[in-house]
Amino acid sequence: MTSPARWPWWVQVLAVHALARLFSAVVLVVVARSQAATPWTPAGPGYLEYTGLMWDASWYRQVAEVGYPSDLPTGADGAVVQNAWAFLPLFPLLVRAIMAATGAPWAVAGPLTATVLGALAMLVLHRLVVVATERAGRPPRDARRLALATVGLVTTSAAAPVLQVAYSESLALLLLAAVLLCLVRERYLAASGLVLLLGLTRPVALAVGAAVLAHLVARLRTRAVDARAWSVAAPVLGLGAVTAVSGVLWLAVAAAATGVPDAYTRTQAAWRGTGQVVPVRPWLDVAQWLLGSWGLPVLALLVALAVAAVLSSPVRRLGPELQGWAAGYLAYLLAVVEPGTSLVRFGLLAFPLAAGLAAWALTSPRWPAARLGALLVIGLVTQVVWVAQLWRLVPPSGWPP
Repeated sequence: MTSPARWPWWVQVLAVHALARLFSAVVLVVVARSQAATPWTPAGPGYLEYTGLMWDASWYRQVAEVGYPSDLPTGADGAVVQNAWAFLPLFPLLVRAIMAATGAPWAVAGPLTATVLGALAMLVLHRLVVVATERAGRPPRDARRLALATVGLVTTSAAAPVLQVAYSESLALLLLAAVLLCLVRERYLAASGLVLLLGLTRPVALAVGAAVLAHLVARLRTRAVDARAWSVAAPVLGLGAVTAVSGVLWLAVAAAATGVPDAYTRTQAAWRGTGQVVPVRPWLDVAQWLLGSWGLPVLALLVALAVAAVLSSPVRRLGPELQGWAAGYLAYLLAVVEPGTSLVRFGLLAFPLAAGLAAWALTSPRWPAARLGALLVIGLVTQVVWVAQLWRLVPPSGWPP
């Protein structure tokens, strides 16, 4: 019988990912048995109901089946209430097309589409880590080991079950990895098309600009600054411009469709405790609310740790594009996101940090396999906690996953 180590790389990746998704499926099924009735499912729902209808999956379903409201819904006080404009269209429209082609209902097509997209994302992620780290000077064999270990850590991480529920994370991870792979390979036209699709999937396209900038700086450093510099910079700057457009594309679409210039941000504000979208401020408020006078020092420490992680040798050795994405995405989270339990899920796109952890484990002079195994076990344990404490809703209210 052929050893798994001799299997083709794509078979190894799919095997690791399939085992992780099977583990998550078992956890979801077991936890669903204790799920009380919710606005979306009956008590004790089946697997497809639990992965296809819970939480934001119901919003994506609304987009797929009904579309977006032409007018922003408002409450009695005139403030915009939670509505479908907060959820970008590419994933639900893709599922809608599959529903039309197969006749399958949302609760079947949604989770299964996300599961397939998640498997494709792992394949592209593996190739991205291999290509990026080889170009950064890592030997091919070490690059392949690191790539498979990175896939293992990402697919077993705390919020990895979201890769098989009817959320857009699978598609976002696939498109993001594909954009970065094209960037590393200097295929700027393909990267431009993909980043526009990313801008219609998750509101993270602006953070890709940091990866584009890091790539441009790295390219210019390898060439003499002379008349050829513009020919080197021009296509990268073009990609940067497309990335900027992608970052505001959905804001423009929402404004044009509703006639309200700030429709998207007003919709996002409906989910905020303060009813406002103010950069960085939610982090300060939440830190002080949770920890009082210790809040700001602890927040400063967390920011310092994030900076140290991005600048660490394992992450730096992934190449400028992956390091740039990690820096840009963490800055995006600080600037835009209101901190809460959903941060665990948002962390899934910060996969260069997982690659850095994998590199730390594999390059350790003592027990590298044991260190990597410990990280995988930690991921699986936190996955159980994530499903039991966040995906499972204890009515009447709960913390969103």
